[in-house]
Amino acid sequence: MNIDELVSTAEDLFVLPDSVLRLKRCMDDSASSIDNISEIIAFDPSLAAQILRVANSALYRFPNQIETVTKAIQVVGTRSTYDLALAYGVSQAFGNVDAQIIDLDKFWEHSVSCGLLAKYFADIKALKEPERFFVAGLLHNIGELVVVSTLPEAAKRCLNYNEQVTPAELQYGVLGYTYSEVSARLVEKWGIPKSISEPIANIHNVQSESQSDANRILQLSYALSLDNVNPEIYPSYHNLKPELHEQLLLQKNDLEDALDITNIQCISVISLFNPNAFMLY
Repeated sequence: MNIDELVSTAEDLFVLPDSVLRLKRCMDDSASSIDNISEIIAFDPSLAAQILRVANSALYRFPNQIETVTKAIQVVGTRSTYDLALAYGVSQAFGNVDAQIIDLDKFWEHSVSCGLLAKYFADIKALKEPERFFVAGLLHNIGELVVVSTLPEAAKRCLNYNEQVTPAELQYGVLGYTYSEVSARLVEKWGIPKSISEPIANIHNVQSESQSDANRILQLSYALSLDNVNPEIYPSYHNLKPELHEQLLLQKNDLEDALDITNIQCISVISLFNPNAFMLY
């Protein structure tokens, strides 16, 4: 199955919640107000609860408890609220993927770790809307869930990466494209902003010299998180190419700090986006 056929199939199989679609239309309407956004979220109790959980989570570490959706939007920002709602909507859309083929807990650990690292680097580089980096990291590998659901035998073969063969190299060898390419195509189909889909599409395009900081941040975050959640396969910094952090003017100790901080955050943030954890609430 080529990538166009796969993405077309995925578009039918995985659907964003209606509240997230309505929120997107609202955000695209320049006449919309914070009250309109708050009303849409309030009509979906699951989404409202998620926004409040995220606003009060280690992702933000606000000093005071945020108790209303309107307050959360005011503190986090309308754009960031939308990005976080998208992340929640996508994780819900993939909530029924078969866990027998891949380790879903590890899948979400890698995704959340990548997202947290990307947001951390965006913050220290003072880039606008750092939540979009978290969302890009979180969604960079949803293509794997698409392949697991539609091409399970190919997905099993793609699990056999090792110290000599990276996941992306193996995916390309088995499928002719990578999971991140599928992810980028699907989020584009869903109308998710280019500021999120473009870094995902370029996550393995490390050799290109004409890269934006957004692309470089996601590439760096992917390499670090891949090693971080697969210590039984990769030694620390095994997949890190020096140019990934040098082009961002980051030192090795900056990477150490990023991993230390985000590893602590990851424990609590995983429970917010791993669909298996939603049953606890």
